[in-house]
Amino acid sequence: MAVESIEVQRPDRWDHPLSGDMTQDQLDQLLRSPPFSLMDASRFARNASLADILRNDTRLIQCEPGDLVFREGQYGGTAYLVLHGDVRIFLSQLIPEASPRAISRWSGKRWLKFFRGQRGKQAAGTDRRKTPRREAGRPESASSGRVAFGYRGSGTETRIFLQDVPGVLSEHSTSQVGAGELFGEMAAVTRSPREFTAVAATRCALLEIRWQGLKLLKQDTAFRNLLDERYRSEVLHTHLRETKLFRYIPDDSIEQIVASAKLESFGNLEWYAEYRKGSKKSASQQIAAEPLIAEEGAYATGLWIIRGGFARLSRRQGAGHRTLAYLGKGQIFGLSELAHNFRSSSGAAPLPYQESLRAIGYVDALCIPKQIVNQHVLPYVRRADLPPRLDAPRYQFGQPVIDAPLELDANTVDTGLLEFLVEQRLMNGRRAMVIDTDRCTRCDDCVKACATTHGGTPVFQRKGPQYNNWMFTESCMHCEDPVCMIGCPTGAIHRDHESGLVKINDSTCIGCKSCAESCPYSNIRMVTAQDSRGRAKVDRSSGLPILQASKCDFCSERSGRPACQSACPHNALFRIDMSDIKIVNQHMSGK
Repeated sequence: MAVESIEVQRPDRWDHPLSGDMTQDQLDQLLRSPPFSLMDASRFARNASLADILRNDTRLIQCEPGDLVFREGQYGGTAYLVLHGDVRIFLSQLIPEASPRAISRWSGKRWLKFFRGQRGKQAAGTDRRKTPRREAGRPESASSGRVAFGYRGSGTETRIFLQDVPGVLSEHSTSQVGAGELFGEMAAVTRSPREFTAVAATRCALLEIRWQGLKLLKQDTAFRNLLDERYRSEVLHTHLRETKLFRYIPDDSIEQIVASAKLESFGNLEWYAEYRKGSKKSASQQIAAEPLIAEEGAYATGLWIIRGGFARLSRRQGAGHRTLAYLGKGQIFGLSELAHNFRSSSGAAPLPYQESLRAIGYVDALCIPKQIVNQHVLPYVRRADLPPRLDAPRYQFGQPVIDAPLELDANTVDTGLLEFLVEQRLMNGRRAMVIDTDRCTRCDDCVKACATTHGGTPVFQRKGPQYNNWMFTESCMHCEDPVCMIGCPTGAIHRDHESGLVKINDSTCIGCKSCAESCPYSNIRMVTAQDSRGRAKVDRSSGLPILQASKCDFCSERSGRPACQSACPHNALFRIDMSDIKIVNQHMSGK
């Protein structure tokens, strides 16, 4: 039986602009205003001019006093430029007081601590060892109780707003963002959660810019340099403050650290292509090909903090290397050696790095020089927070390498499992689908349930790399770093604001295959697009089928667990966060 089809125009990059309401007069006004009036128009391609970018990748937003722009913990793919008015960035936590509906709307995820540095709040040189910043997830108490929120309509939207703007601003520490200033861009570019809450303090106009537009605007050298400088002056400060090691550091020392820190990148941002080429190599060959960040036996020149991506912690063993762990965002390398040398007598030879650190694909890292660590970090860290002394180091300058076996304990992670996860890049998955093949009877109930839920076509395949009896299926893992999003020209593949799930908007997907070709795990497939009546869409000009991307959406529109997991009669299928190796090890070992 032939499949019914319908001829349509092939979708294009800007068929669905961020806003269809921008007038030519508004566009002309934007082009006459900085920073756009200062940009070199010749830097932009003819088919993606500056005017095209502003017309399609931006939208104008009018805000009333108190309107919530976004809140901390949400994911977002857009940045905001203040055209006029005043926006406030909250440095202390808001506690919503509203109807149950409002509270539910605000508490989809736990309220994280606001870690934007309160540089003006404490005097320079203050000893913070007795007044640490709050632990993640612990709310700061408001001086006069709770904050009241309300709802109001704005065009076709419903907005949350603060009901007593002057009172709230007087009781909370805030930072002002005025006309001509940009905010929210780091979360958009890095595909990470918002780091603060932004609220309109006055009536103001904002230009919302989706990250695809930001990427194109960075073709202008001055704009690109502005974003890079903003990272060093603003975002780096907050990244340090959210790291536990720096919670007691006085503000003047933080400024010295920010000024001296080196921002380094290792590997290729589009690492998925290289990974696919090298996935057939042996473990030792893969390790040898990974960019080296710091090498065991080398002089410990600084403290490394992972800003993005994953890094392999390993040590030489025999003719190869043994993986000890993988480090993700916020984790530290080199502290044991630097702390040991700091506490040693002045005449003692300094210890070199005891392990190696390598980039798995692509890593953004921050290196703080040893002298700065000794002067501005270690003096303020409590002894209980420092790692123990290295009484039996493998490497000492002028002495042979001690190739002793690792000391194992009940919490030691299976080395084979570690090697497998890193080689397959599975530590990137936040909701990986795993099947226990000892329990699975191959009944295919999971596949049937998936197909029933998704219009007759399953969005995962019951196959994939396997370690012992654990199969990691070809199903979207909703990654920590979803590299599938990098090349999408329309933003069709995106993170859900609240849950962080990676979703595909069928109406804006143009079938370019960028996400499917970028996914290192082959978890995105191109299928023939269909209309609302189930007819296959065919290109009117070429007669070829029109494709669109398809993948697991974690059954986000369905209440309860994903259909595949609910359908399994033997509890053989489960989802797990692969970024936490301790949880993975406990699950796999049955501890």
